Amino acid sequence: MTQTENGQRADGAAAQAGTAAQPGAAAQPGAAVDAARAAAQWWDAQDFRGRRGWLRDLARVLARGADELAGVIARETGKPDDDALLEVMLAVEHLDWASRNARRVLRRRSVPSGVVGIDQAASVGYRPYGVVGVIGPWNYPLYTPMGSIAYALAAGNAVVFKPSELTPGVGEWLARAWQSLAAPQPVLQVVTGDGAVGAALCRAGVDKVAFTGSTATAKRVMATCAESLTPLIAECGGKDAMLVAADADLAAAAGYAVFGGLGNAGQTCAGVERIYVAEEVFDAFTAAVTDRLRALRAGVDYGPMTMPAQTDIVRAQIADALRGGGRALVGGEDSVRGRTIEPVVLTGVAPDSTAVTDETFGPVLVIEPVADLDEGVRRADASRYGLGASVFTADTDAGKAAAERLDCGVVTVNSVLGFAGVPALPFGGTGDSGFGRIHGDDGLREFATVKSMTVTRFATPLKLMTMRRRRRDMRIARLMLRVRHGR
Repeated sequence: MTQTENGQRADGAAAQAGTAAQPGAAAQPGAAVDAARAAAQWWDAQDFRGRRGWLRDLARVLARGADELAGVIARETGKPDDDALLEVMLAVEHLDWASRNARRVLRRRSVPSGVVGIDQAASVGYRPYGVVGVIGPWNYPLYTPMGSIAYALAAGNAVVFKPSELTPGVGEWLARAWQSLAAPQPVLQVVTGDGAVGAALCRAGVDKVAFTGSTATAKRVMATCAESLTPLIAECGGKDAMLVAADADLAAAAGYAVFGGLGNAGQTCAGVERIYVAEEVFDAFTAAVTDRLRALRAGVDYGPMTMPAQTDIVRAQIADALRGGGRALVGGEDSVRGRTIEPVVLTGVAPDSTAVTDETFGPVLVIEPVADLDEGVRRADASRYGLGASVFTADTDAGKAAAERLDCGVVTVNSVLGFAGVPALPFGGTGDSGFGRIHGDDGLREFATVKSMTVTRFATPLKLMTMRRRRRDMRIARLMLRVRHGR
């Protein structure tokens, strides 16, 4: 049991979320934001240490209720139970990391004053925005929004979370988890509904919005936020490329290609969708990939499309690729069977095909031969998306050099999605993949405003900050300028 001066919270073991707690969703975004405004003041007053205690208790509730929460995720998304449990584990790790590192990242720190400001003690601090609205996706309905929720809470904000209308139960479970701590204020609330509810949340007076979803929806959210100059973090789609050099471990690369491309039925913004392979090992690599795909069972090893309309997008992209001269090494248009899609591997696809240019978000891989890593980088960067990428080579230095040249936010060398389990790494993209960062130090700073401060330490004999400057002082200032910077 842990005490605070403003209230008391129960140990997580005493009140498992999802048992006797009240429903978590507020009726209207406006009412939730109003309640969060008052809660934010209390939460800010807890300071870093107090907030860390509450968030550690919340992490304990999630960890102890992991099987139950994973069950909700699996039922709402259709993903296998093991995948859902892994999502819970990653979410808890991020919650723990944010709570433990917020003080280190956001506490006030001294900065050099410089020569001109030598009389000033200068420092930089961070203040919470107040109320943050988080709009989450359906593909990873816990892990992805927790990258905003955990970091916003650790930074001192109250949060109003709108989960996808396809996965409302996950959000409501989180709200009950917070309520189970018996906190005196509703620091974490949930509102459920469709896009209209998300738009209402953006207009309800929140101080910042963190959105995860498609690029098209992000543009609409951004337009809504622009009405009130509400700042926005947008984590959007991707068309992530894998580069495979001639010296790569082909067995390992093929295994990662299958995992990155078909994990979560391909419904991963940073999953593998395009693969550029050195032509001298192209046949061996594609053979290794197809061998692994034959052992996969759609609906067992990975689930169905969570959003039924996504199947139409996948089918249309496969058809477009084949019409343009591409050929299917595995599967084809008939691989789409209702909401279940069998693995598909395409090659010889035209560069302007939608299977290459647009996010697929399904279990489809496009594999093409290239001369070397340099051509692979050029092909990978010929995209309006810039979320993630991966490089496979035995030459780690060459892999890191290629990674540096790739125009995207995250890169893994000799693995895929390696960043997901490293809370200290910022995550986000460029171009149509969005802007802003979640996770890591940068993720904490996204949810805080910067406040600079100077305090006069002593009176300086050189009086420049006055309307009555002396000629002598200006002569000295000119001399300083020449001596410091003019030589």
